[in-house]
Amino acid sequence: MTWSFPLGRLLGSELRVHATFFLLLAWVAISAYGTGGVQAALINTVFILSLFACVVAHEYGHALMARRFGIKTPDITLLPIGGMARMEKMPEKPAQEIAVAFAGPAVNVVIWALLITFGASTEFDLLTDPTSTRDFLGRLAAVNLFLAIFNLIPAFPMDGGRVLRALLATRFDRVRATQIAATAGQLFAFLLGFLGLSSGNLILMLIAVFVFLAAQAESNDVANRAGAQGLAVRDAMITSFEALSPSDTLNTAAQSLIRTTQHEFPVLDSEGRLAGFLTRTALFHAMAENAGHRPVVDAMDPEIPQRHLLAPLEEALDALMQAPAVAVTDKDGVVLGYVTRENLGELMVLRRH
Repeated sequence: MTWSFPLGRLLGSELRVHATFFLLLAWVAISAYGTGGVQAALINTVFILSLFACVVAHEYGHALMARRFGIKTPDITLLPIGGMARMEKMPEKPAQEIAVAFAGPAVNVVIWALLITFGASTEFDLLTDPTSTRDFLGRLAAVNLFLAIFNLIPAFPMDGGRVLRALLATRFDRVRATQIAATAGQLFAFLLGFLGLSSGNLILMLIAVFVFLAAQAESNDVANRAGAQGLAVRDAMITSFEALSPSDTLNTAAQSLIRTTQHEFPVLDSEGRLAGFLTRTALFHAMAENAGHRPVVDAMDPEIPQRHLLAPLEEALDALMQAPAVAVTDKDGVVLGYVTRENLGELMVLRRH
């Protein structure tokens, strides 16, 4: 995910934090300082960090349960509105998806129970005041119980929505089940957005936007995967393109950008094998730094996945989750074309009509 950076690896997954997370910390600290001074700012900052430690535990609940079914979780990212575990894929068996979905809220329930065991109360009334310094453990217990309950709402992309999708999948195909759960998620997002607007709560509005977009993205992804079944990478690849060589300058790349409709350029060696990809965004950044005289290799992305032209198209879908393009090669590694999210989306639209 862009604008995020790694904190390290834990239990087989890379833990990342989004840059905007620090905006949340700053907002909480400034709000608390304005009402209670330095002590309030410090206590509430520690509370937010403790809260997000619980969010990380929640996401690792999903990750470790998914691992039991052979599904890896490359990374977990902390966002201002929670956490996101990026799994290689979601389990398609309903029972496995239900187990993975329940694992996250179960962790929060365990944390809540432990805090209660050590004498904390469940202080829900204090959650409405982000600057409160009262009953630290009681607030932490309340927020863990709230996270468990909130995530079990049967609306996608919450964990309860995944449970709903899994149950619906026992009666409908996976695409239809996802569409129903995603629609429930978007209706819930509208409700959250209305509550946020009427109360002036910015956090609720941000959550509403995230829920709406995540529900739509999941629905599209499942529909694309269903449409990709039986297709090979060659069925979606771009074959008419202009390539660059490693010795070309960024000025040359800029001329190619203007001359063509491409948003990315494969950089190929003399034998036609992939050296990397130069994206339009990377080119813009380099040119803004007056680096037009430098070779394209200084700005290209060398970590571009490659797939054989006869590989299943679903493999390209997986690779495109973290890459701007997938190079398509023959058995000798010579690049024959490439696949992007845009042309893959166009293929799926055409197949649906």
